[in-house]
Amino acid sequence: MDDFFEAVKYRDFSRWFPEDRGPKDIRKLYAGFNEVNRTIKDINTKNEAQYVYLQKILEMVDIGIIAYNIETGAVLWSNDSFRETLDFPSFKNVRFVEKRKPELYDVIFDSFHREPDSISIAVQNEKIKVLISDTVFHVDDDAFKLIVLQNIDNTLNKNESEAWKKLLSVMTHEIMNSIAPISSLADTLQTHLQLALDKPKAHNIDLEDLNAGVKTIKNRSEGLLKFAKTYRSLSKITHLNLEKKRIADLFDSIKLLMKPSISAKNIVIDFNIKTPKLELDIDSHLIEQVLINLILNAVDACKGNLDAEIKVIAEQTPNRNIIIKVYDNGSGIPPEIMENIFVPFFTSKATGSGIGLSLCKQIMLLHKGKIIVNSKEGEGTVFSLVF
Repeated sequence: MDDFFEAVKYRDFSRWFPEDRGPKDIRKLYAGFNEVNRTIKDINTKNEAQYVYLQKILEMVDIGIIAYNIETGAVLWSNDSFRETLDFPSFKNVRFVEKRKPELYDVIFDSFHREPDSISIAVQNEKIKVLISDTVFHVDDDAFKLIVLQNIDNTLNKNESEAWKKLLSVMTHEIMNSIAPISSLADTLQTHLQLALDKPKAHNIDLEDLNAGVKTIKNRSEGLLKFAKTYRSLSKITHLNLEKKRIADLFDSIKLLMKPSISAKNIVIDFNIKTPKLELDIDSHLIEQVLINLILNAVDACKGNLDAEIKVIAEQTPNRNIIIKVYDNGSGIPPEIMENIFVPFFTSKATGSGIGLSLCKQIMLLHKGKIIVNSKEGEGTVFSLVF
């Protein structure tokens, strides 16, 4: 028994006690000792395997991890990614970093980042962007700090490269959304003019209609030019040219622009202002862009629907908010993609760029408003612009 407890004291579970000799009760005791040793060795083997397994996983990840004693600075564990990110050889104490690069030590080890924080650090005479977070944990009376460090420079560069590649598709998407109805309206006006020229007595042209159509084309062209200039500067829309705009005038402009192309697809579009004389302080060119996007999305959703109908409705709520709603009775949005529809470059269309709705959201946020969507698959969708 002395031998057994001595072995336990020094964590030596390799002893084997003879179970085939001596009195029966001694043999039974030895068998119990051996069972304890077997169980402890089995537990230790499993723990060692799990430790090696977790260690290999942490070594393989491209995120730097280090844990060290806060008081002594002794490193409990660190992986290669951490040392590679900081361009340091293996070290046993974080004071090594303090002596070599005190500024780096201050920002990485001496500061606390309870929430993930993006910082710039100098490595190999250049600045790199890293994401850092840390936490403190205790083991017995010792306090340890765990730091997680990720080099996000490559990710940022990759995202920037992808954004450059998609810039042309974004421009094409938005420009086509404006050019298509402009072209359709211009074609309608040209047809009326040609008929009036060919048979002046049979076809009298309405100068007011002609003037309104040309004015609409001019206004939308100016909005398109503004949009193109915005993206030419490689930045998203950040500035608004606010003006007081009657919603009736906004609807008239959109109606004149969109009706010819929509009517040609046998889709009914109805504009309705439930609360008269509504006005908004908006950048009318940008809000036109939002409504064009939503109406064209509604047109796409209504493809194949024999009773296709789109409604654009403006109203004021009891809490004084003004809401413009775009309804359609089309195919609806599948629930599995609903949460992604405002994510830039996400699209469910074969030829879409995934920028339309994210741009709509950006424009509404700049107006201190919001865009809300409700949809039921197979029944239709309503987008609400809340001002």
